This record gives sequence, structure tokens and C-alpha cells, in this order.
Amino acid sequence: MEKTKILVVGCGNMGTSHARAYDKLAGFEIVGLVSRTPQSRERLSDELGGLPKFGDFTKALATTKPDAVAISTYPDTHAAYVRESLAAGAHVFVEKPIALTVEEAEELVELAKRKKKKLVVGYILRVHPAWKKFVETAQSLGKPLVMRMNLNQQSSEDQWYTHKQLMQSMSPIVDCGVHYVDIMCLMTRAKPVSVSAIGARLTEEISADMYNYGQLQVRFDDGSVGWYEAGWGPMISETAFFVKDVIGPKGCVSIVDEKKGDSDDIEGHTKTGGLILHFSGLDAKGKFLKKDELINTEDEPDHDGLCLLEQEYFLKSIEEDLDLANHLSDAINSLKIVLAADKSFRTGETVRL
Repeated sequence: MEKTKILVVGCGNMGTSHARAYDKLAGFEIVGLVSRTPQSRERLSDELGGLPKFGDFTKALATTKPDAVAISTYPDTHAAYVRESLAAGAHVFVEKPIALTVEEAEELVELAKRKKKKLVVGYILRVHPAWKKFVETAQSLGKPLVMRMNLNQQSSEDQWYTHKQLMQSMSPIVDCGVHYVDIMCLMTRAKPVSVSAIGARLTEEISADMYNYGQLQVRFDDGSVGWYEAGWGPMISETAFFVKDVIGPKGCVSIVDEKKGDSDDIEGHTKTGGLILHFSGLDAKGKFLKKDELINTEDEPDHDGLCLLEQEYFLKSIEEDLDLANHLSDAINSLKIVLAADKSFRTGETVRL
């Protein structure tokens, strides 16, 4: 089978990990690296043995004529790059979110269907073995579910600069929230019915209409509820920055976080350290029938390993012509929820879906 020629767009943290995955997979051949920053594309090209480098996406697309494009740039460029790639007849892998509006996301999904090209959105937790186990275990707890999750990051120096760049287009609860709302939707497999949110602008280093702390609350039609909290910046607390906990009638399951470092440790955001499963059953004397169970997840992959799993799925979707309808529907639903949360923050009202 011929190799899938792929153009890598974005050479930051995610783009580098994805490029390393393409370099390892026999089914891919990297035909170019695109980055607005010369240093990043030079560094990655050197690491991977010397690859063609471009500063302009449109020129790179026309020059390399790839079979597929991987987009790991700032969110405000995603929709335009996806559209241009699909129009050129390429399959697309794009980091979340697929677009900045639901309408634009839906247009891109329709374009991919018309062009008969694969469009995969980078929901890295979906391929994570421990997170897949987390979802599966949560689904065994009965209904309704109470889902509690956060991802707060105390950032400084280069990471604070990156966060400020991201906040030129979206808040933390939108940018990171799509991952965790997507997990909630997988756990419940229910329809979200309403979203409310609170937030705060804790720095003058971002625009007056942006906020660097937020929390959303989502309600589902099966009675399940979930909250997600995210904050970025040098003022964010290191206390309880990682909570991943699901409660149901039959008990609860929680991700153990003892092995985590500081909140700015990117590896720590996907590491689980294990799952604790608690059973709610009581005997005639009111004592618990079963002890808590520790589910070991020590063999989980690192960040590069997770990106490799994502790109194996992308390659499989191309080579085996996988039906991505559910994948794309879920991507749009999670985007719809976090954008409703942003609207709720700005209006002070609950948004009905």
C-alpha cells in the first residue's frame, strides 16, 4: 500500500508530537513542515532528519500536494486551514476545536462528506487506555451521573505567553473544555439540554472582553449533570487543580492524582496514576458490602505515545474507510456545549440547547 503523504502544520508541543508519530508510522510520509516561527520548524526538521520547511500554509499545500494535512496551530486558524485542505483534496487531522463556531464546524463536516475525505478531530483522551477505562467504569455506576472535572494551570514565562495567545480567540473553558465535555457525553450517551457558566478576568494582560477563569455546568436529559473548571495564569492556585470524579447510584470512580507534578506539567494532564472504584452497596447493618477497588493504570503511554495512538486511528480511518459520522457528531456537540457556556458567562443566563 502506498504511503499517505502528510503535511504537518504547526510545530509547537502538539505538532511536534504528531510529527514524531508520522515519522514512526510506516503508512505515513511527511512531505513538509509549516510554522510561522522559523526556529520551531528548523528544530523539528533537524530532529526528523531534514524535512522541507515552509512559513506559508497555502504555498506549502500547493507545493507538496499532500494526501493528508495535520493541523496543530492556534484555534483561530483551524477552520480556514481545514477548509483549504479539504478543497485541495486532502484528508485532515485537526486539533480541537474544529472551528470557533458551531455553524462553521458543521459546514466543514459537510464539506468533508462532499469531498469524501476523512476529518478527524484531536480528542486525545478518546485513545487513552486509562481514560477509556474511566469512561467504561463510569457507565457501570447507573444513572444519573454526577461528573466533576477541572484543569487549572498556574502558568508563567513561555506557557503564560502561549495561554495569552490562545485567549485572543477563546477562554480556557472553551479551549480545554471540549475534551472533558466530550468525555461527559461519552459517559452519559445522553442529550445535553442546558448550560450555565461563571467566570472572571483576573489579569489586565488579556482583552477586556476575555476571562482567564471559568466554570461551566451542563445538564443532560437523563438527569445527569456535570461541571468543568479551567483557569490559566500566574495567579491560578495549585490546590486541587486536578479533579476527575464521577458519581452514580452504584458508587463512584475517581482518577488518582498522587503522581502528578505541578499544574503546568503537560504530561500530568493525561496521566492517571490509577482509578479508585467505590461501591455504594450497604449490608443490613449499614456497612459497606465491598471495599474500594484500585484499578492499576501504570502502563499508560506518555504524551508522544498518545499522539501515536491518535495518528494510528487517523491512518486506519483513511486506509479502511472508517465511518466517522459519530466522531464528528460528538465533536460538534462538545463544541456546542462549551460555546453555550461562553454565551452563558457573557449574558449571565442559562442557555437552553
